Amino acid sequence: MWRDIVKYGVIAGLVVGGGMYATTWALSGEMPHGWVGMAVGYATMLVAFSAVFVGIKHQRDVGGGGVIKFWPAFGMGLAISFIAALFYVVAWELVQATIVDDFAGSYGASVIAAEKAKGIDPAALAKLTAEMEAFKTQYADPKFRLPMTFAEIFPVGVLVSLVSALVLRNPRVLPAR
Repeated sequence: MWRDIVKYGVIAGLVVGGGMYATTWALSGEMPHGWVGMAVGYATMLVAFSAVFVGIKHQRDVGGGGVIKFWPAFGMGLAISFIAALFYVVAWELVQATIVDDFAGSYGASVIAAEKAKGIDPAALAKLTAEMEAFKTQYADPKFRLPMTFAEIFPVGVLVSLVSALVLRNPRVLPAR
């Protein structure tokens, strides 16, 4: 089971990390902020986490003789997700080191620009600007940035692990041939 966890975790990690790196490189370091960036990012995560489903199914069909209980399946999914999330964090650090100059600054500027477009009042704009400057300072600290990056992806892996374990505990769903 551990070999499958590592194998499918690395596959998921390479898909999500490679997807992030390739997308950022293709956009010349210009990260799409707002709903477009989130949609692309979370779609890539879901594609990558299909390895969780495949890994649990492989364990059920090959290692378990066609049967797997919920908790072992869920645990396997979490372990695969954990490995993929570590790849995601490393990939993001590589993206920042090689492609993106100032993510926190450009993110803050996009948030401020969006609020200006909505007609934010000057007092709220000043408060928002201060918050974005504080965020930029926090984001420069790896003790803040690394867990925050991990927290972007791991909950998606937990959800995919939960659904996969619930579905695949039934041996009649996609039975082995």
